[in-house]
Amino acid sequence: MRSDRTERSIFPGKAFLHRGMHLLIASCLLLIPERCVAQKVAITFDDLPQNGILPSGVNRKDIAGSALAILAQEHVPSVFGFINAGKLEGDIDGAEALKLWAAAEPVGNHTYTHIDLHQSTVDAFERDVELNEPALELLSPNGSWRWLRYPYLREGETVAKRRAVRDYLKRRGYRIAQVTIDWEDYLWNSPYARCVDKKDAKSIEWLRTSYLSTASMFIDVSREMARLVFGRDIDHVVLLHLGAFTATILRSTLDLLRNKGLSLVTLEEAQRDLAYASDPDIGSANGGTLLEQLMDARKLKYPAVSKKPYKELQGICQ
Repeated sequence: MRSDRTERSIFPGKAFLHRGMHLLIASCLLLIPERCVAQKVAITFDDLPQNGILPSGVNRKDIAGSALAILAQEHVPSVFGFINAGKLEGDIDGAEALKLWAAAEPVGNHTYTHIDLHQSTVDAFERDVELNEPALELLSPNGSWRWLRYPYLREGETVAKRRAVRDYLKRRGYRIAQVTIDWEDYLWNSPYARCVDKKDAKSIEWLRTSYLSTASMFIDVSREMARLVFGRDIDHVVLLHLGAFTATILRSTLDLLRNKGLSLVTLEEAQRDLAYASDPDIGSANGGTLLEQLMDARKLKYPAVSKKPYKELQGICQ
C-alpha cells in the first residue's frame, strides 16, 4: 500500500511475536472461530534478476544463491520469481543469477522491460509480454511459467485497457499472479548496499528494525482490508524483491509471517482461495494490490496506517 495514512507502530520484537501466538491460541481456546482458521501465504519475488544497487564485491549470483539457500533451509514451498529478461542484456552476472534461480524455483512473466501499462498502449504491453517468453521457455520448458505479474501492480488506468489486456492474457493461457500484501520491500535494498559499503552498523540495524516494523504493520492492515472486502480472512500473496538486503532480512521476514499465524504455501495454493476470482473491473490511476483495487471499487474507507520511512531511506548512508 502506498499511503500517507498515519498510525503509531512499533517494532515487533521476539517477546511481542510470542505474545501474539499466545493470544491466537487463547482466542481459539475461547472458541472465537475467525481466530482459529489457519491462514496461508505465498511468497513471490519480482524484478528478477536484479533490484537496486549492490555492495562492493557482491554480485547478483551471490544474492540469488543466498536467498535460495534460506528458502531451502526454511522449507518454503516453491517460490515464483517473476523475470524481466530485458535486464539481462549485457549482464552475464544477472543471467547466471537467473539460471541459478530457475534451477531451484519456478519463474513467471513480469514483461521483458518492466513496462508500465498505464504509460503504454495495449499493443505495446502485449509485445513486451511476448518478448519475455523465449527466456521463460528456456528456463522452464515445462510451461509452468504462464503466470503474469503486472509491473508496478498496474492493470490499466481505464476499464477498456484493463479488459483488453485481461482478455489477451486469457487467450494466451496466463493466470494473473495477484498480490495482497506489499510493503515496498525494495525501498531497503539500495540503502542497505550503501550502508554496508560505509560499514555503518548502526544504520544497518535501523534498516532491519524499520523494515520489520513496516512489514508487520502492512501484514496486519492487509488482513484487515481482506475482512473489510470479503467479510472474512483470506489466503494471501506477498510481494518481495531480490536485492542486496534479501539474504540479510529474509529469514526474519519468514519468522514474522509464521509468528502472525500464517503458513507458507505455493502461489497456486494461495490463489485457490475464491477471493482471487474477484475482478474489481475498474480503471485505476495508481494500481495496487488486489485488496486495494477492491477497496477502491467498493469505495471502502482504508484502515489507518503509518507512512513508510521514504525520506529516511533516501537519505541514509549517503
